[in-house]
Amino acid sequence: MTRPQLAAAPSFDLDTLLASIDTMAAQKPVAAQIVSVANSDETSARVLADILAADVALASRVMKLANSAYFGMRGRVASLQFAVTVVGFTTVRTMATVALTDLDDESRLPGDFWASTTSVALAASLLAPRFGERPQDALCLGLLAQVGVALLHHNDPAGYGELLAEESTFPGRRAAEVRRYGISGMRLTGVALEQWGFPRSMVGPLAAVDDRSSTEGALLRCAFELAARLTQPGYQPVDVAQLTDGQVREDAVAPVLDQVAQDADELRRAMLDG
Repeated sequence: MTRPQLAAAPSFDLDTLLASIDTMAAQKPVAAQIVSVANSDETSARVLADILAADVALASRVMKLANSAYFGMRGRVASLQFAVTVVGFTTVRTMATVALTDLDDESRLPGDFWASTTSVALAASLLAPRFGERPQDALCLGLLAQVGVALLHHNDPAGYGELLAEESTFPGRRAAEVRRYGISGMRLTGVALEQWGFPRSMVGPLAAVDDRSSTEGALLRCAFELAARLTQPGYQPVDVAQLTDGQVREDAVAPVLDQVAQDADELRRAMLDG
């Protein structure tokens, strides 16, 4: 069967696209400052909270997430400094990155962006202990994994919409992105996070997600599989044992899917509602 020919991609230059994020940073100085200082050894919860307080919407999101079911502190977090301590510096930095790259503006994103992103993030968090990873780090990885998808969509909304219409699966979309742009959204996320100084533990899995022989990408690969089952109608499941070299088996999937479905909307509201 011959693939439909998508409209020609616009002129796409990676350096120009990444430079555009610097423009966004100038418009959102608080978020940019948090991304810059959150991983510094000299930054305390008080310092981070003081910076965060200057952006009311972002501070509200951090408070909302700290009081969410995910952290088990429902209604008990009353100060911004305590909220920063509860969610952790990496999570605050992740939320600032979401704001910095306009992921909190759903009008500029693919329609299923946040449904799939929250599902990936929660699935990764719940499965993290099976891979020897910290749940909060896995949550952040899942929340940021599709930053590159958003950047591609920002750059080429009509063309990316056509791509989505033709490719319903996550691996299919990534392959189509490479054909159209020369880079997948996932790899673009890795380039962006590396540029912003995120650690190797965040960048490595993004590059390895489509290599089934790689254990580094197994957690994220499995999380995307579970997200597809929840968000893509008619999806044909792939055995998770094959995707993870047996680290996760199908009999462990049902309770994870139930928990993701239960918590995804609350996580989305915490990430987007100011």
